[in-house]
Amino acid sequence: MDIDVGFWLTLALLVTVLIWLADRFLKLRQRKGMIGTTVETSNSLISVLLIVLVIRSFIVEPFTIPSGSMLPTLQVHDFILVNKFSYGLRLPVTNTKIIPVGEPERGDVMVFKFPEDTSQNFIKRVVGLPGDRVAVRDNVVYINGEPVDRALVEQGRNARMWRREYIEHLGEAEHLIWQEGVLSPFNGEPRIPQGGTQGEWEVPEGSYFVMGDNRDNSNDSRFWGVVPERLIVGEAFLIWMHWDPIFSLPSFSRNGAIDKVETSD
Repeated sequence: MDIDVGFWLTLALLVTVLIWLADRFLKLRQRKGMIGTTVETSNSLISVLLIVLVIRSFIVEPFTIPSGSMLPTLQVHDFILVNKFSYGLRLPVTNTKIIPVGEPERGDVMVFKFPEDTSQNFIKRVVGLPGDRVAVRDNVVYINGEPVDRALVEQGRNARMWRREYIEHLGEAEHLIWQEGVLSPFNGEPRIPQGGTQGEWEVPEGSYFVMGDNRDNSNDSRFWGVVPERLIVGEAFLIWMHWDPIFSLPSFSRNGAIDKVETSD
């Protein structure tokens, strides 16, 4: 379960403010011993907590990528920055929008609260906007009856698996996606994944249809539905570090804008 940093920052700020108010009336800092020291330390933290809370709530917030659902765009253990200002200013904890600034656009990489468990943050790409009709047939995405433009840039296989890499165009975004699956044991031909990846969906007003770039390994709107506007956190825009698990050093070789397309020609 994700830690709700915004909640704990807000709570910590509230506690320090209450201690400051108590100090103003009761002169707690003048007392000797632990009480005076604790109050003085608490008062010195108010400005720090306020600055951190404002930056994190209204400007930019760091996140870490926990899974491979956005491969090849985002790798597991990428550290990214999310613009909290792109889609409007929201209050911490409640996530209530107070100042509308903009709306998600097709192709944006968006962070949001998972509709089935809002304690978790998810990251996916915006595919369908309010009012759109989104369909997936044979792993090709259709929006309002038109196939999304894509071009094959690489393909490969091993003894039992195959993978194709495409450049896909969604709105103004040009990004890489993966399509992969198993080979037929009878003739060695690729099997196109079926099941929950096929279907057609209407996107209601105030909601967004999202998908992972790793199309056959992503838990997204094809399985649990759309993202309501009230659950949006912000737009992911920058990779600033990559750090694999313990005993490795952080790497900055992947730093840059998230939708920078790099192919292995």
